Amino acid sequence: MDDLFAAERAERRRSAEPLAARMRPATLDEVVGQRHLLGPGAAFGVMVRSGHPVSMILWGPPGTGKTTLARLVATETDAAFEALSAASAGVKDVRAVLEGARRRLEEEERRTILFLDEIHRFSKSQQDALLPGVENGTVVLVGATTENPFFEVNSPLISRSTLFRLEALGPADIEVLIDRALATEAELAIEAAARSALAERSGGDARLALNALEMAAAIARGRSDATIALDVVEEALQRRIVRYDKAGDQHYDVISAFIKSLRGSDPDAAAYWLQTMIEAGEDPEFIARRMVIFASEDVGLADPSALGVTVAASQALQFVGLPEASYALHHAALHLATAPKSNSIKRTLEAAAAAVEETPQAAVPPHLRSGGYRGAEQLGHGVGYRYPHDHPESLVPQQYLPDGLEGTTLYRPTHSGAEEAVARRLRHIDEQTERSPRE
Repeated sequence: MDDLFAAERAERRRSAEPLAARMRPATLDEVVGQRHLLGPGAAFGVMVRSGHPVSMILWGPPGTGKTTLARLVATETDAAFEALSAASAGVKDVRAVLEGARRRLEEEERRTILFLDEIHRFSKSQQDALLPGVENGTVVLVGATTENPFFEVNSPLISRSTLFRLEALGPADIEVLIDRALATEAELAIEAAARSALAERSGGDARLALNALEMAAAIARGRSDATIALDVVEEALQRRIVRYDKAGDQHYDVISAFIKSLRGSDPDAAAYWLQTMIEAGEDPEFIARRMVIFASEDVGLADPSALGVTVAASQALQFVGLPEASYALHHAALHLATAPKSNSIKRTLEAAAAAVEETPQAAVPPHLRSGGYRGAEQLGHGVGYRYPHDHPESLVPQQYLPDGLEGTTLYRPTHSGAEEAVARRLRHIDEQTERSPRE
């Protein structure tokens, strides 16, 4: 009777769980997606099925199965499963789990899988408390994170763990989950267009898709509909959730994609990544600053107006704020994406920095020194300086670099956009001033 009541209580608890929890796979074979981890010969699947799990970190977007895989590691290896959330657990909790795992290993010869959710939130002291148990095999750590672990997890812990990267599920994978859920739970049909929309707009997040499906099923039942229609899915989704953490890995990846799209002269991709950041709540001043930098670093003299456009967009942001300043930010982004490109300013800056580092004691040539004070002439300061405006075209052969650097070329113009005219002008200047050609 006790077993019967226990089963009934478990069933009641299960019925109260969200659909995503009820649909959690019971075996590795039931997992949808992550074929690179679970396909034939894949390291993760081979390791788990062998019964000899190793400490690992599961890194991937939300809703890709990190918690499910952690539980299945314990199930497949007949290990005890202990779960802690880094958002709430402290050093005391870690030590309690390690002590329990030690007794279990000594008394039952049974291993313990410690699932640590949001491991990137664990402080250094918390990670240090965990390290001895991982190192001596008291527990098999399965850490889960949506953030790049190399940014957030201590190096000693990473070095003792195997990193497995999970990928967002594809629409086809999400459709499999939708069909499975409807067949076993909802007892409803779904229109093909609604099914596709849910699969496409869930962003590869199985949890989000199943939660939205559960909401859509509730709406359909409330309307006495036997089929989930497209408008019901739209209502359940409300809007697509942009997967973006301003403090984490996505922050760096999306701004990188934006800058590289600008540099690659792809206005469509640039607009997409810019809008992704705006909708996700990225600091718009950060975006504006990066475009101002880009205007000089990657466009430069190929389009001298680019810097002015981006600075104006930054000022517009200060003046009107979002959402209206989105126009100015997109204005600047499209200008930068379609502008001719030149990194001559970046190369010149780097060359100048290297030259200064190599000649830290370089002195200003006497004829270039200030001569506007009494006694300067006696020191030879300013003596021999030739005033360019006293010569045709304001050009005169004269040393401007320090001794030892005469004839050094730091700026080499490209032939892109307006910089072609700069290159022609410099050729003429070099000829008239008897400098060595810079090309």
